[in-house]
Amino acid sequence: MEQRQKDLLAEIIRCYVKSALPIGSRFLEEKCGLGVSSATLRNEMAALEKEGYLTHPHTSAGRIPTEKGYRFFLDNFAKMTGRLSAKELKSLADFYKKAKELPWENRIRELAKKMAAISQNAVVVGFSPDSFYYTGLSNLFSQPEFKDPAVVYDLGLVIDHLDQVMAKMFGRINEISVKIGSQNPFGEQTSVILTPWHSQDGLMGILGPMRMDYEKNLGLLKFVEDNI
Repeated sequence: MEQRQKDLLAEIIRCYVKSALPIGSRFLEEKCGLGVSSATLRNEMAALEKEGYLTHPHTSAGRIPTEKGYRFFLDNFAKMTGRLSAKELKSLADFYKKAKELPWENRIRELAKKMAAISQNAVVVGFSPDSFYYTGLSNLFSQPEFKDPAVVYDLGLVIDHLDQVMAKMFGRINEISVKIGSQNPFGEQTSVILTPWHSQDGLMGILGPMRMDYEKNLGLLKFVEDNI
């Protein structure tokens, strides 16, 4: 893939993460300052679609990323360090400093709530193979992707068996790991980013739609990796 196509795909994904709306060439030309015409953008987007990185809803001329597109973005742009704004990082660090006064398990629960608020996704925590906690499900179900009752039902079944899903991953995650779509045991319509913590005795993850902000969420879990 040429560098211009890589940059275009990254821009489409970042715009789609924010808007949840299919991204068109006119929007990219006017808002993103890529320095090429809408006709050129249409051609490049068509090529990306042909290669399986983008698709488009039947009711829209705009494109949305595919699972393959998200994987490419993750491998080439989001990396595994993530990105938090200085404001978000300070807010998180200040919060955790105050939370250190709490008992250990309460501290982790409060941190999970803070991460759910920043990410606007759900956060799942495994204290051991037999002890789990989750928060932020309202964030998850408020996302546009979950307006489909069938999708909500499928994810609800997974949440009902969260302990079993998390237990299967204990001992298998030894570094920050991203599971997208078909690889994700929480459901094909979602992605989860997981990291071990406390000398790998615990497991924490951010669960959201495939249209999650991978850069921000990786940054949040990098904070967990570095500080817990």
